[in-house]
Amino acid sequence: MNENPMTETAEPKKKNKKEKVKQPLWKEILSWVLTIVIAVAAALVIRSFIFEPVKVDGHSMDDTLADGEIMLVSKYDYGSVWLSFPWQDDNAKENAPRFAVGTRDPERFDVVICRYPGRGDTNFVKRIVGIPGDELYIEDGYLYVNGEKQPEEYVSDGYRVQGGSNGWRYRSAEDPYKVPEGEYFVMGDHRNNSNDSRSQGPITRDMIVGHVRRVVFPFDHWRGIE
Repeated sequence: MNENPMTETAEPKKKNKKEKVKQPLWKEILSWVLTIVIAVAAALVIRSFIFEPVKVDGHSMDDTLADGEIMLVSKYDYGSVWLSFPWQDDNAKENAPRFAVGTRDPERFDVVICRYPGRGDTNFVKRIVGIPGDELYIEDGYLYVNGEKQPEEYVSDGYRVQGGSNGWRYRSAEDPYKVPEGEYFVMGDHRNNSNDSRSQGPITRDMIVGHVRRVVFPFDHWRGIE
């Protein structure tokens, strides 16, 4: 006679539950402070070396850029970092250490964010029309670079100037302006309403803050900038 083996019922295993140990208040505060510091540092690195948003203020770049639009400015191709602080005066900001970043040099007709001597950290948006060594003059409202007429489709006919303006004395084919080595000549696309190198003079490489890539706001005006 076969006997059925006795089946033992295994007792359910008890799971070890770890009780949460509440951290001291000072540790929680320290954790939050570290999180904020890391976030701020990351934001500064991104703004300094990768890209930053900049708002257009004024009409000197009409019709390429409109007053109030927000641009995305890249630093990774070229730009400069200024080690200044908001509470400093213009003289201190201008004399603060600064250095160029990026992998290449600005090119002719790039739209850039730049600064001028004596204006602290005030940003200006302009177009590079002359790179080191270029010879420039304006005739019948058109810009000539190294003797060649530039069509500049981005400049509306009503915005063109006759000869020099804004303190830039008239230049001709016989007497062009030569951009010094290591410097760049910038103008606004609204040639009759722009404070630029015609009055401020050319700017050095480290005065160029970044390269304007596209408009990101308003959203219905999202577009690339060339």
